[in-house]
This record gives sequence, C-alpha cells and structure tokens, in this order.
Amino acid sequence: MNKRGDDTRTRCAVESVIGVIGGRWKCVVLFHLSHGTLRFGELRRELPNVTQRMLTLALRELEEDGLVQRTVYAEVPPRVEYALTPWGRSLGPILLAMREWGERYKRRLQELAPEPDPRRLHARA
Repeated sequence: MNKRGDDTRTRCAVESVIGVIGGRWKCVVLFHLSHGTLRFGELRRELPNVTQRMLTLALRELEEDGLVQRTVYAEVPPRVEYALTPWGRSLGPILLAMREWGERYKRRLQELAPEPDPRRLHARA
C-alpha cells in the first residue's frame, strides 16, 4: 500500500512533500492555520469553495500525518479546534514562499494577457 509521503517510485523527496500536502485544499488549510487556531466553521468561511466533506478529509489527513492537532472540548454543543503542530509550523516558510510565488505568477499572467481587441468588443454588442 502506498502511503502519503512515500517517495519510493521516484526516490525524490519532493514526492514525499506533495504526497503529504498536495491536493487542492491542504496547503491553503495549512496557510490559514499558520495564523493561529481555528474552528471548523472559521476554516469554512476562509475557504468558501471547499465542501464540508473535502475540508473534513483534508483536516483528517493532515492530522494523521502529524501536521494538524485536533482538540475536542467537552461542551454542548461540542467545540472542535484545529491548530498546527510543531511539525506543521515547520512548513511556515515554505507556505509563505508559495504565497509569494503565487502572487508573482498572478502578476505575470496579467502582464502577459493580450489586450482586448476593441473591434471584437463592438462586434458582440
């Protein structure tokens, strides 16, 4: 069985990283948790396009991989909080670098976008 973080196929440690934090939502969840402890509903508000199922799955896998700590408080209704573990916090510089690269990439795409042809804009009207 291939575990997340297993790099035996390529023998490249980047495969291990992608196996653990890859996917659409995990890095974004980790980035938001890098600012502090959040409840499930707070994370949902930060990620309006994620489904409850996908967020639950991402959090569960991040917890299994030792990056996120889940704390359940014996209250009515129950309160559940998520926080980064020390191992999860070690990803902070990587997540910041990814955010900075993403911002530069978005600017690059805007700069490379072709100017709209004014003739085409009038043709549609």
